[in-house]
Amino acid sequence: MGGVPEETFTATTSQPTETRHPSPRTVGELRASGHVQRTVRDEIRNNLLTALREGRDPWPGIVGFESTVIPQLERALIAGHDVVMLGERGQGKTRVLRTLSGLLDEWTPVIAGSELGEHPYEPITPASIRRAADLLDDLPIGWRHRSERYSEKLATPDTSVADLVGDIDPMKVAEGRSLGDPETIHFGLIPRAHRGIIAINELPDLAERIQVSMLNVMEERDIQVRGYSLRLPLDVLVMASANPEDYTNRGRIITPLKDRFGAEIRTHYPLELDDEVAVIEQEADLTATVPAVILETIARFTRYARDNPSIDRRSGVSARFSIAAAETVAAAALHRATVTGEETAVARIVDLESVVEVLRGKIEFESGEEGRELEILDHLMRKSKADAVRAHLGGVDLASLVTALEEGDPVVTGDRVTAAAFLASIPDVPVLDEIATRLDADTEGKRANAIELALEGLYLTRRIDKEADESGQTVYG
Repeated sequence: MGGVPEETFTATTSQPTETRHPSPRTVGELRASGHVQRTVRDEIRNNLLTALREGRDPWPGIVGFESTVIPQLERALIAGHDVVMLGERGQGKTRVLRTLSGLLDEWTPVIAGSELGEHPYEPITPASIRRAADLLDDLPIGWRHRSERYSEKLATPDTSVADLVGDIDPMKVAEGRSLGDPETIHFGLIPRAHRGIIAINELPDLAERIQVSMLNVMEERDIQVRGYSLRLPLDVLVMASANPEDYTNRGRIITPLKDRFGAEIRTHYPLELDDEVAVIEQEADLTATVPAVILETIARFTRYARDNPSIDRRSGVSARFSIAAAETVAAAALHRATVTGEETAVARIVDLESVVEVLRGKIEFESGEEGRELEILDHLMRKSKADAVRAHLGGVDLASLVTALEEGDPVVTGDRVTAAAFLASIPDVPVLDEIATRLDADTEGKRANAIELALEGLYLTRRIDKEADESGQTVYG
């Protein structure tokens, strides 16, 4: 979910290994096969309606937008509108845009060797028009997979008109062509997206004069390059993403360009805790086993951070934050297992301490909170742990565990303490089995995590003490 680090992106979905493209190799064979040309908007509309009619999910991997963003987007696509998606960072705008390529036809015919991938029935560049007139039914065709028909550009202040639309190619002029020859043009990213989808991320970052160059593409569906008398009837769906603050407050998208988008759709962070956890499970690359209660605690922590008045809400707390937190916790578990020789790396509650230290730089705080960042995040993490304890261990009588801790030795855990060593130091009381059952702790590592959560809950309710030393050990007693 969220923005894209690459400046220019072309979808790289692998082509299917079992599905071959259709067999026609010339335009004559294509006509004989009964092929009917469709515009990009027609393809998307028909394929979307077919998926909805058959009960298939046209949006694989999109979580939490089922009743909000997706219905709006589907209506916009059925209407054939260009769309701008507004949302804070890490809300899944780019993820949604990249899913659009799945609504295109799997294979589409193109004039073989054509620069813009034109349809064999409708050549638009001078070179393709000449070839079609000369070869007639013998015009060779190729087939393009839908994964090749999605292009993406990250808008940056240094983006030029040549990047998006095109410019004169000095090499073609040097070959002997005159400057007035339209074949001296080197086409930009938008014309090369002909018969496909072009997505422009962070559109407000484009300089205003660059935005002007998109006006004809958005309305008249053609391009103008340095005064050339060349009209290209482009068949392209334009999608864009933007931050609401840039889009509405700073006025950095020129009014005529705003007007040309048929739909404006606002995204949001997951509304439900389960959706937040599902995003983490889907996107995080975990190097160790991370129990569900830890992922849930991270999700709660992220949601508290978004609502906290000390944290800048305009910049948001990205879904990447919770994903990175889960990956950090998994890395801490793997580090411990490697150093101590544990056979299986399983994350535990103690590993959540690393999240606050490592990831505080991913959050923007309000001015005036300098020096209190760790204090604020520690407080939010404690609240998140307390919520997890109430959700999973509510109603469990932990009095016997408290009594055993009072009468016995302190319990030591930490980033260098194995699950086996931790469990060996815990007093043997029957309630431990109930704790493990509540949290589906069916392995040694998960059982250690479940008991650590119970101890943390006792500490947060001030029924036991907790101390941490510089060596990374945490002592409950």
